[in-house]
Amino acid sequence: MPVDAISVLAEPTRRRILDELRLAERSVGDLVGVLALSQPAVSKHLKVLREAGFVSSRTAAQQRIYRLEPGPFRALEAWLTPYRRIWSG
Repeated sequence: MPVDAISVLAEPTRRRILDELRLAERSVGDLVGVLALSQPAVSKHLKVLREAGFVSSRTAAQQRIYRLEPGPFRALEAWLTPYRRIWSG
């Protein structure tokens, strides 16, 4: 498990963004409204998440629509699997 993925997820605002994207694909504007953050702040966090591979975007008219990407979550799950017996036991 790459250390940068854990660093990316350590930021609470990024986890909130991921929680929202887990429910549905969203535009930056949607995330600004739901999270009550500024557009530059949301965009900054989305850039970090995109560079780490947690999200991707597509263009729809004038908007970028963000969605989760499963790869980094699978890697995180694989890294956590040996530790699962600690909290399952």
